[in-house]
Amino acid sequence: MESFHDVRFPVAVSFGATGGPERRNEIVQLVSGREKRNARQADARRYYDAGTGLRSLDDLYEVLTFFEARRGSLHGFRFRDPFDMKSCKPSAMPSILDQPVATGDGETVRFALMKRYGEEPDPMFRQIAKPVAGSVRVGVDGVEIAEGAGFTLDGETGEIAFPPGAAPPAGASITAGFEFDVPVRFDTERLSVSLAAFKAGQIPAIPLVEILL
Repeated sequence: MESFHDVRFPVAVSFGATGGPERRNEIVQLVSGREKRNARQADARRYYDAGTGLRSLDDLYEVLTFFEARRGSLHGFRFRDPFDMKSCKPSAMPSILDQPVATGDGETVRFALMKRYGEEPDPMFRQIAKPVAGSVRVGVDGVEIAEGAGFTLDGETGEIAFPPGAAPPAGASITAGFEFDVPVRFDTERLSVSLAAFKAGQIPAIPLVEILL
């Protein structure tokens, strides 16, 4: 895994950021007038501009300090997506029934957390690499399992792990609810800031891009 600092970008700034997922598809128009469409990558990649979240010079100073501590784009970090940060709607609280995780086989004890987008017949599943510690709730066949005694969260991979010998039984439905951050890095090697421009309301661009872990 590439270098990753398990720290979160300033939350107050992130909640004013703009951005979201980007898909890359190839579209070819045929002689008949129809289109042939192919996905160039399996998953979306998220891009953000945190500059729109700056509200004060103190915010700007905090971001500059954070940028220096990450050595620019060298180290990844956590980012709180203001639009998509839970296993449920932003206004709701996570529930053990929010997201399907897997079906037990009686042997497997580690499972990656997933978030589903869309319904059958073709939903998209996104693996959650950076769930928020203390927010994860897990259910097996609709019964909540206590964190600690019943399962643990791997902070490096984001996986949930059941104790040895306590694998969910074959056919059991494993579900979860959680909050999560997006692993990102700075998508620039330079922050260009002018004090006069900032006081005049001109916001510097602070590009961030999602990374895979």
